[in-house]
Amino acid sequence: MTDMTNAAPAAVNSPGVPEHQRRLIELDDDIAKIRTQIATADLARQRGARPIDPDWFHRARTALRHLYRERAELMAQGTGRRRREKLKDALIGILRERHDPDTWDGILAEAQARSEREGL
Repeated sequence: MTDMTNAAPAAVNSPGVPEHQRRLIELDDDIAKIRTQIATADLARQRGARPIDPDWFHRARTALRHLYRERAELMAQGTGRRRREKLKDALIGILRERHDPDTWDGILAEAQARSEREGL
């Protein structure tokens, strides 16, 4: 059962977090949980309490591999998002150069008002 006081579920459930970012948070949390389980099993093995079950260890490592793969795919998709941000920055730079400071301030104020109205 997931502890809802954990920071990852709280971040995932917070409003305004994009879906890909939510999934990355979930993946990072799942990866951390599996790594903690593997480390705990290794500490128990080192204490001599019991050996690590090879089938369990293989399943845990396979799950980690799949989670890392999904995380890498999401990060690769985010590259397109960064490209879009760079395009927006370039567009803003061009528009800012073409307008005098007073006009630019008016455009910026209008954009901020629209952003607040739309909850961006």
